Amino acid sequence: MEGLHTLWDSTALAHFELGQVVMMAVGLLLLFLAIAKGFEPLLLLPIGFGAILANIPLAGFNDEGGLLYYIYHVGIETGVFPLLIFMGVGAMTDFSALIANPKMLLLGAAAQFGIFATLFGAILLNFIPGFDFSLQDASAIAIIGGADGPTAIFLAGKLAPELLGAIAVAAYSYMALVPIIQPPIMKALTTVEERKIKMEQLRVVSKKEKIIFPIAVLFLSAMFLPAAAPLVGMFCLGNLMKESGAVDRLSNTAQNELINIVTIFLGLAVGSKLSAEKFLTVETLGILGLGAVAFSIGTAAGVLMAKLMSKFSKSPINPLLGAAGVSAVPMAARVVNKVGLEANPHNFLLMHAMGPNVAGVLGSAVAAGILLALVG
Repeated sequence: MEGLHTLWDSTALAHFELGQVVMMAVGLLLLFLAIAKGFEPLLLLPIGFGAILANIPLAGFNDEGGLLYYIYHVGIETGVFPLLIFMGVGAMTDFSALIANPKMLLLGAAAQFGIFATLFGAILLNFIPGFDFSLQDASAIAIIGGADGPTAIFLAGKLAPELLGAIAVAAYSYMALVPIIQPPIMKALTTVEERKIKMEQLRVVSKKEKIIFPIAVLFLSAMFLPAAAPLVGMFCLGNLMKESGAVDRLSNTAQNELINIVTIFLGLAVGSKLSAEKFLTVETLGILGLGAVAFSIGTAAGVLMAKLMSKFSKSPINPLLGAAGVSAVPMAARVVNKVGLEANPHNFLLMHAMGPNVAGVLGSAVAAGILLALVG
């Protein structure tokens, strides 16, 4: 009998707790959303699988010496994985639309208003029993409003590692829900006539401009906001490799093999933080709720800024472009194009929307740098 007891005690079944079962169900839900619904599958699939691994009793994935333990400490705690992702994203980004129409930087900046509004929202939640967010926690939660997963993970890893799982899941979930969340907000804040506005054709941008742009952005960031330089610097490096045309092999690697490998490890590392004791809290519900608010405010702020700019601009600006100021590239730009086509089947806004969209990537990195400099 003692042998049978020892054998039973060595199985996971003997040690399962309700919280671990719930978190495994959460992991399976993320897998379902990734595989069946196509919601951010490149991240939600490894995150969901990582959540299942992290909650297996006695497996030791999260213990010192376990695989997930080392993946997290090597890639997330150091901030390396999000930075490598940013380099890959930079190598896939075309700044032509933004260079041709620099005013779109204002829309990328306006959409970051959701971040700072949510910062105060997180602090106000402390007046409700059960919530106890520090200023660092609130800053990490607020970055969800930028709709930029790597930036959210980078900042959470620096300021609030215990909330990383909830913040990452919220950030990527809302990024996946861009086509559902944004259109009602865009339509509520604009008229049909405004949505029909056609934009002037963008000028052709020279190769020299494309090469100078990432270098100029890096120097501006380094001089005025060095805390944002890691994110902006890696983004600009990837973009320079692409636009220079001198290192196609490196650019292709950054866009494909490297970003794919890092994405697998990044997802598993985030999944390692979805253990029952860290995720099943009232604060997680607060983070998910604040994330939705942040994203909605960011979208609304971008649309309202575009309407304001249109009033003072010589040529009309379609206010839908403001919604692309969140940095969910290129999904937000595609949503803008789709809503524009619904109002006017001959109104193609995709290229114009890419301007504020890539500006939003830079904007979220700058916002993260500001928060890191203030509360880090």
